Amino acid sequence: MGREVIERYFAAFNAGDTEGMLDCLATDVEHHVNEGQIRVGKVKFAEFCAHMSHCYAENLTDMVVFANDEGTRGAAEYIVNGTYKATDSGLPEAKGQTYRLPAGSFFSLKDGLITRVVTYYNLADWVRQVS
Repeated sequence: MGREVIERYFAAFNAGDTEGMLDCLATDVEHHVNEGQIRVGKVKFAEFCAHMSHCYAENLTDMVVFANDEGTRGAAEYIVNGTYKATDSGLPEAKGQTYRLPAGSFFSLKDGLITRVVTYYNLADWVRQVS
């Protein structure tokens, strides 16, 4: 059960379907972003997605999803293929640069929903690629 919800979550991400991603999340989801604060709840998650969609166009490839037998924990490793569309606060100026970045996510799951999303990537590598 854990793999399926993670796979639906990432399929929605690649389709640009924020509502589909939200459907995979528990109401009180904890979103741990790389180099950022923990955001709690679907509203904060949706706000984050809107910001990201404004600044970046991304597609995930080479996806490998893992889950424990109990369906309570999962992980995914993938490549982020992106275009930097609009300058994000505190980061280099956006000029349509493209990037390819290995990344990973970790999940906690309960009752078939994602209760925690943790995403990691190498920010220094991303900055190097877009600078």
